[in-house]
Amino acid sequence: MPLIEHIHAIEILDSRGNPTLEVDVMADDGSLGRAAVPSGASTGRAEALELRDGDETRYLGRGVLKAVANVNETLLDGLLGIEVTDQALIDEALLDLDGSEDKSALGANALLGVSLAAAKCGAEASGLPLFRYLGGTDARTLPVPLLNVINGGAHADNPLDVQELMLVPAGFATFAEALRAATECFHRLRKLIVDKGLSVSVGDEGGFAPAISTAAEGLDLMLAAIEAAGYRPGEQVYLAIDVAATEVGSPEGPPYRLPSEGLEEAASEQLIDWYAGLADRYPLVSIEDGLGEEDWGGWRKLTETLGDRIQLVGDDLFVTNTTRLRRGLREGVANSILIKPNQIGTLTETIAAVNLARSNGYTAMISHRSGETPDTTIADIAVATGAGQIKAGAASRGERTAKYNRLLRIEDALDETALFAGTRAFRHLTEH
Repeated sequence: MPLIEHIHAIEILDSRGNPTLEVDVMADDGSLGRAAVPSGASTGRAEALELRDGDETRYLGRGVLKAVANVNETLLDGLLGIEVTDQALIDEALLDLDGSEDKSALGANALLGVSLAAAKCGAEASGLPLFRYLGGTDARTLPVPLLNVINGGAHADNPLDVQELMLVPAGFATFAEALRAATECFHRLRKLIVDKGLSVSVGDEGGFAPAISTAAEGLDLMLAAIEAAGYRPGEQVYLAIDVAATEVGSPEGPPYRLPSEGLEEAASEQLIDWYAGLADRYPLVSIEDGLGEEDWGGWRKLTETLGDRIQLVGDDLFVTNTTRLRRGLREGVANSILIKPNQIGTLTETIAAVNLARSNGYTAMISHRSGETPDTTIADIAVATGAGQIKAGAASRGERTAKYNRLLRIEDALDETALFAGTRAFRHLTEH
């Protein structure tokens, strides 16, 4: 079997113009895998550490030359000669070489770049597309895309406290049809925003960032856009929000401050009541990070109140970490996990988090970051794991559409064997 012969990293730029890593892994049979590492703006406190140089004379301190050196020296020396198709062994070696719980010794960005590039190299050596290499012959389910079409919070310079308002085209037969519908809604939304005399400049994730004041105003615009595009809200296209509550409160929770919503010093219960009101008024299928990442008591109340009718996604809460997810399972907190490979640092750990969630009745949503690259690995991971949901931004900006275009290619390649997750991806829609 082919063995790792060389590993090489360089410093490139992400979609925000910040440095990140691109890593090549080469095997002795000529196979090559290349991966680029994303970066988040709204990050959980328990995420694995993204190593930055801190040298203010380069890229305002955000350079990644230390991480690059760690790949080209320490990780190269430690992984030479390992079988490139043994992903579990490669990732175990990466963790051993780092040796720290939070990947701070070598940097989660360094580890992830190598881990993903090795998987791509292994796929090429095996003559398989990445989704098939990782997921086997059963990997044929295309995910429902959640498109962040109105940006707020840390992703945009507008008054909106809620970070993301998303279109969820779940009521279609194929991924291609779902993506087309969401894209048509996105274009209709643009016209509606223009008609209101607001800006249609886009935020970090490709969604519009108009100077609207409330989430309800944005959701109303989205409902109008769905109908203007000729689709049925709550039957073909649904809505979702990402609150990023830690950003408007603290990791421990209250007081939560959403002045745009009239919530100046809100307790967890007040925020839960607000969510319940939104769920009554709109075809809302998912709320992400509805409370702070350490507000475990509030999360229990949120889950008890809305868990049977809404997908409650833990992002900063779980940070793709099986230890934190196990606590959530024990305590009945949330019912879904957001999956971001760079939160945890290796592909094996990423897939383990998906498997743990789904084996315990939680849903899983594969996600991009606000600082992205054209790398499309998460699209393949979504199909490989059968997660059923992916969040990759709006139908705008090349680093976002690259993921959706990859899924279109996968669906085309699978032809008649392809399945679209559709409403089955959201447990409460199926149950009710």
